[in-house]
Amino acid sequence: MSAEIRRHVVFSHGQDSSPFSRKILALYEIAEAEGYHAAAVDYRGIDSPEERVLMLSDFCKDLAGELVLVGSSLGAWVSLVAASSLHARGVFLMAPAITMPGLPALRPGALAAPMTLVHGWRDEVVPCEQSIDFARAHGASLHLVESDHRLHDALPLIRDLFQYFLVELDLPVPLE
Repeated sequence: MSAEIRRHVVFSHGQDSSPFSRKILALYEIAEAEGYHAAAVDYRGIDSPEERVLMLSDFCKDLAGELVLVGSSLGAWVSLVAASSLHARGVFLMAPAITMPGLPALRPGALAAPMTLVHGWRDEVVPCEQSIDFARAHGASLHLVESDHRLHDALPLIRDLFQYFLVELDLPVPLE
């Protein structure tokens, strides 16, 4: 009899948000319903993107089993940067600040895990074109929704997309 694999979802919030944001709380219960242990890193008061990456890496270093990273806005950039070194099983990004001024460039080809992006057409903080270009360049799934940067208008759909993302991670890889 094999031991049960521990599975974790770790959330990273945006610059002006918190680990108790509406998006995190909405997805937290989906993660737990799908058998994951959910947690959120608290970056409040930490402005440095690089320091946030170190905090996420430190937070996850002792988590055994499968790891899924979920990030919103700056938290998406943090999740992307840390995903490779943390051997993330998957990455789910909302309104990701990928190429915003002041952020270090992402390493090309640094992530081989399944990835899904959700972005609002009316995002006034991070242009959705960043996600379009990134998804195209990395072969990631992209869902453009009728919402702004906070994505609150689209939470029911995002919950469904996140649940599908987690379920899809367990599906066998199709043969080519």
